[in-house]
Amino acid sequence: MDHLLGLLRVRVVRGVSLAFRDATGSDPYVVVRMGGQRVYDKDTFSRDDKMGDAEIDIVPFIEAVKMNLSDIPNGTIIRTTNPNRHNCLAEESAIVWKDGKVVQDIIVRLRNVESGELELQLLWVDIPGAPGF
Repeated sequence: MDHLLGLLRVRVVRGVSLAFRDATGSDPYVVVRMGGQRVYDKDTFSRDDKMGDAEIDIVPFIEAVKMNLSDIPNGTIIRTTNPNRHNCLAEESAIVWKDGKVVQDIIVRLRNVESGELELQLLWVDIPGAPGF
């Protein structure tokens, strides 16, 4: 664990207007890919579960973490990111200093599917003893 700088926690808050893939609704799952890593949620996969995809750029978030903020008021907006044709953001997203941590609430619009959005929360978690940025 000497090489770890910290942990990026990705919380799926909820899905909105997801496409139906089963007779009575949907049983969606989430796969997060970052570099060569893949993290799956607890769902079981089947071929008919394709619910779309989305990409987000975490560079602005990581740059905010690297600022090593500590003496700013709770709720301070560090930076905002805007939707553009290179990301799947549905609306502007603020990177905020909240309870001593860098947090970003994001709404992404799913691609390659007829409808659907995901509400996500990014949170940086420092690891005790890790060198950090």
